[in-house]
Amino acid sequence: MPLNELPDWLSTWCLDHLGGEPAGVLFRAQQVSMVFGLRLAGGTDVVVKARTDDGRAASCVAAQARLAERGFPCARPLTPVVGVGGLAVHAEEYRPGGEVLHGDSPDMALRCVEVFARLMAELSGVTVAPPLPNPPWVRWDHTDSGLWPAIDFLDGRDQSVVSDHIVQTAERARRRLLASGLPCVLGHADFEAQNLRWQGRQVRTVHDWDSLAWQPEAALVGAASGSFASDGPPTLAPIESSEAFLVAYQDIRGRAFTAVELEIAWAASLWMAAYNAREMALCGGSPAGGDALRAQAAERLHRANA
Repeated sequence: MPLNELPDWLSTWCLDHLGGEPAGVLFRAQQVSMVFGLRLAGGTDVVVKARTDDGRAASCVAAQARLAERGFPCARPLTPVVGVGGLAVHAEEYRPGGEVLHGDSPDMALRCVEVFARLMAELSGVTVAPPLPNPPWVRWDHTDSGLWPAIDFLDGRDQSVVSDHIVQTAERARRRLLASGLPCVLGHADFEAQNLRWQGRQVRTVHDWDSLAWQPEAALVGAASGSFASDGPPTLAPIESSEAFLVAYQDIRGRAFTAVELEIAWAASLWMAAYNAREMALCGGSPAGGDALRAQAAERLHRANA
């Protein structure tokens, strides 16, 4: 990407906050956030992230900084969050390298849950303002009208392409989640294979700290148990792999979930899968997640007591 195609504000921002203007572009990506990999004039490589300022970013970056200070494998923020117009912007170190692991077996679940349990243990010692509103794929507690959180780019599309089984599964899962009464904690709500990089048996980097959330621990673990294998378009791990994830998490953390917590974990896996399946249907994306949801919904709803 040529330098002259970068946003107008970015060069001055880098000079003011990082001490050098961009001299080259390493990469550019955009999903929820705009992400720029830049080589500055002094030769330092950095990543600059910019997203719509909804009030969440400062807490997410502060928590990420605490974990990096403690040696957790994540990029170290180089700046706090700075407002630029309607954007929340920060810079962090560039951590290239490592590989994405592929697979959804129980053995893969065990590898991933070790990282997730460590992450949740570290976050339990971090105090920041809750990063609200939660990311929409775990925002079952929204107060918008209707089943789904209000999102313009999805709500304006033809809803008839979303199958009844997706809607009905989401309704039942959400009803169970809202009745839980469990306390909320800070956790990573987008724990997917595509957001982890490995070197051999060791995780090198956990990405996507914009996706921290404030939900019950069991719900965050349940969501991760369903999503951990997503290495591209979102899918839903097999039930036996999610079960292995949940059992191992409790073992590692040294605390057995209550019956209610286990139900909430299974319900959260369904809500996230249904949210993703709806988005894929509306946007013409992969049907894999919807197919997996259709195949597994009855058993997961039974386990959720939903």
